[in-house]
Amino acid sequence: MKTKHLLLLLTFFIVGANAQNIKKLPEYKLSKNEIEAHIRFIASDEMLGRRTGEITNNVAARYVAENFRLQGLKTPNGQKDYLQPVPFELVKPTKKGEVLVGTDSLKWTKDFIMLSGKATKLENVPVVFVGYGWVDEKQDDYKGIDVKGKIVIAQFGIPNSDDPNENLRGSSKKVDFAAKNGAAAFIQLYNLKYPWAAITNYMGGEKLNLAPANASNSDLIPHIWVSNVHIKKFAKETLSTLSLNVSEVSKKTVMSYNVLGVLEGSDPVLKNEYVVLTAHFDHVGTGKKGGRVTESDTIFNGARDNAFGTTAILSAVKAFTQKPTKRSILFIAYTGEEIGLLGSKYYAEHPLVPLKQCVYSLDCDGAGYNDTTKVTVIGLERTDAQSQIEAGAKAYGLTAISDPAPEQNLFDRSDNVNLAAKGIPSPDFAPGFTAFDAEINKFYHQVSDSPESVNYNYLLKFCQAYIYSARLIADRPTAPKWKAGDKYEKAFNELYGK
Repeated sequence: MKTKHLLLLLTFFIVGANAQNIKKLPEYKLSKNEIEAHIRFIASDEMLGRRTGEITNNVAARYVAENFRLQGLKTPNGQKDYLQPVPFELVKPTKKGEVLVGTDSLKWTKDFIMLSGKATKLENVPVVFVGYGWVDEKQDDYKGIDVKGKIVIAQFGIPNSDDPNENLRGSSKKVDFAAKNGAAAFIQLYNLKYPWAAITNYMGGEKLNLAPANASNSDLIPHIWVSNVHIKKFAKETLSTLSLNVSEVSKKTVMSYNVLGVLEGSDPVLKNEYVVLTAHFDHVGTGKKGGRVTESDTIFNGARDNAFGTTAILSAVKAFTQKPTKRSILFIAYTGEEIGLLGSKYYAEHPLVPLKQCVYSLDCDGAGYNDTTKVTVIGLERTDAQSQIEAGAKAYGLTAISDPAPEQNLFDRSDNVNLAAKGIPSPDFAPGFTAFDAEINKFYHQVSDSPESVNYNYLLKFCQAYIYSARLIADRPTAPKWKAGDKYEKAFNELYGK
């Protein structure tokens, strides 16, 4: 009986001591007024939805950068500024033209789209069928075939792949193969399960892509996708010539920016390792560019997605500059998440701190919340830092739960995936949600997601939990790693030489 009382007494003192230690941390003293001010600026109507490629997106980047400067962060590797330029290519199809297949006239958008190419007029030009039109170390669909000055027709996708995204990504490589072999135009016969209307809305309109590193001849020839309803008209046995008359798909470079800052760690050895804290600051803009609008509101403010995460990053900067962690911290605010995770993709390919020195990343992004007693961590159980995240949330009265909607494949749909693919353990720390229900969809990518709709008491706890979780991870004696068997474990072993 005495032993039991002694254990209870020791537990009481330990818990009390931990509580007192937490109260001494700067994140415990985080101001609700300050985090609300960040949200009200970043997600204000004046910021017009922070769409990548538009001026307000760059204003948001500068706001983050100047907060980094205010707190005394260093620029990574001696950069002159906190801004990492990310070159995008703005593509604007003119939506004029036709493709003549015998006596049938195919119309732009309804029957075909053109992804790239100069204005071109071809009459009764011979066609050549090249299978997939693919070239790699295993096959060359152009071997022994003369396509110079001819129209190349290919099956959609790449060989031996049922992955729709992989087939879409391979498309740009295929037109380059055709151009290098001298083709006058390149046509793919679309056959994916995505409805043609969805393809024309997404691929046939104005869009931003990462600018190619090098100029390519593929931009000179028409690259056309034909709707699957017309595939039979392109039978190899009956089709020998085609005519087409299409206008130019215009392209120009547009600059956007990732924002990076570094805080050196306090430990003489561990400071050579970095914990990376990330969030995207862009959103989807205004009007039809953003989605469904109302009569009274056309601005997609993006308070939850992702002024929430951006505010957590800015709050972390202030907390860690007041009390640094043993490891160094690399803070990154990404652009271009809403158009395909492109800011983080660019950074992963152009890192300003060697990836091998970055031992963990905790992204902060989400669609919103429907449970203010929780934080939802996508990938919580996939790394051995799970206990630190659970403790970080618990310290501020929240419960960390894992992905409640695995069918959504959320881990690979947020910025964390681009560093994860390089091998860095990289979960996503999101607001508490238990399902994609009506409460989430009420605000997710809706004009209703405004600063006035935010629960700031919850946001305060959320930021505190995020910061304290990151602190516990950054102060660990050993670097985190993926759980055995994770799909990114191989990349981890390659990156760190395990």
